[in-house]
Amino acid sequence: MFGKRGAASPTTGTVKPAAATAGQTANLIPPSQTNTAVSASEKPAVKTPAAPVVREKSQAYYDTKSQIFAALIDTIDLSQLSRMDADAARDDIREIVNDIISIKNFVMSIAEQEELLDDICNDVLGYGPLEPLLARDDIADIMVNSARKTYIEVNGRVQETNVRFRDNQQLLNICQRIVSQVGRRVDESSPICDARLPDGSRVNVITSPLAIDGTALTIRKFKKDKLTLDQLVRFGSISQMGSELLQIIGRVRCNIIISGGTGSGKTTLLNCLTRYIDETERIITCEDSAELQLQQPHVVRLETRPPNLEGEGEITMRDLVKNCLRMRPERIIVGEVRGPEVFDLLQAMNTGHDGSMGTIHSNSPRECLNRMEAMIAMGGYTLPQRTVREIIVGSVDVIIQATRLRDGTRRITHITEVVGMEGDIIITQDLMNFEFLGEDINGNIIGRHVSSGIGRPAFWERARYYNEDQRLATILDTMEVAGSQQI
Repeated sequence: MFGKRGAASPTTGTVKPAAATAGQTANLIPPSQTNTAVSASEKPAVKTPAAPVVREKSQAYYDTKSQIFAALIDTIDLSQLSRMDADAARDDIREIVNDIISIKNFVMSIAEQEELLDDICNDVLGYGPLEPLLARDDIADIMVNSARKTYIEVNGRVQETNVRFRDNQQLLNICQRIVSQVGRRVDESSPICDARLPDGSRVNVITSPLAIDGTALTIRKFKKDKLTLDQLVRFGSISQMGSELLQIIGRVRCNIIISGGTGSGKTTLLNCLTRYIDETERIITCEDSAELQLQQPHVVRLETRPPNLEGEGEITMRDLVKNCLRMRPERIIVGEVRGPEVFDLLQAMNTGHDGSMGTIHSNSPRECLNRMEAMIAMGGYTLPQRTVREIIVGSVDVIIQATRLRDGTRRITHITEVVGMEGDIIITQDLMNFEFLGEDINGNIIGRHVSSGIGRPAFWERARYYNEDQRLATILDTMEVAGSQQI
């Protein structure tokens, strides 16, 4: 116990199973039984992820919770609480809340009391109403538009939930708790913030005065089990032969750009490709918020830093890419290329750091090339257009296009080689692409991955150098003979 006042000290006499007085009924359970119920009350969100998220609570429930929460804060010693491990702190909080309910004679059922206990523990120790959503592994995105509106994406479909916050201040407090864990802050003077959860899930917060209806929070969740190319094949995101082709591309150290729109699965695909990097290679990653989950032992992870209150101390992506060139990298992986740092990444790709990778927001391989040209111009470089394109051609070997289709599914729609130049035009060739055929009665997209019939890609000599030429030839022949694979 870590109480700091005697007002709510636990006694066995204050907690009774039932009281049948004239106007009062209290169904309470002893603290010992309450503690054993912690895991049982938390497991359903994990065991049955497809169940309804949270049932809608009445205003009376929130009023009762506010009174109990205020009494709890007045009772506990927060300094001692911070030094306890999570399980012990949760048990003691549940015990004190049980005593408060008994002393104040709140009328509620055992189920309501258990729900309230979990909510208060989540408010004090976790992320409040977000905890049930974070516990579900089938949710891809959590989108909090305001204290009263929360949406989630499940299986590619966006749906509204019954999750709500007590008020905008509670939502802002939870956002500040999240971003403070990575040394950042969000308030009126710094209303936009990018951060991450301990599991690497991406977090974006924007608050007033920029967010008119109150603080808006967006969380891009990562699955607990990391996806692999084999799983992408099972999901229909890529064909089996396409998966093996991607494995070879990663193995022979081609320089890869993964292109795609928001939520198309670029980071997931990048994580999948990094599994085929040799464990002996030194890898350096540069990210705005650390999301990549590399399994190799020799990895150095770098992360950008926003400016402080005085507007100083900012470390940009370009600074990180420049610095990692001095760290003897064998591969450089940039989580997301958004600006002039693309020039430094291309320079690294073209100066001995083969096998480097990055992601770019664009809708097609051709548009990806145009975006790289535009981002180089953003850096203030006054190079001739032909020179810029020659740098791109000499640096990028393969562009992989990921797309989120209108039915919510994600597909790898192009595996494209950058071949060379004819005049001032960059020449590319598709090794494989996704062909749209129609949709079924449920509105799901039907299509197939089709080989373009290329028998000898431009990176053939590179594959031969790594003794992968025979395997590559077999894959390309199989793809051409099969024609396509139905999804």
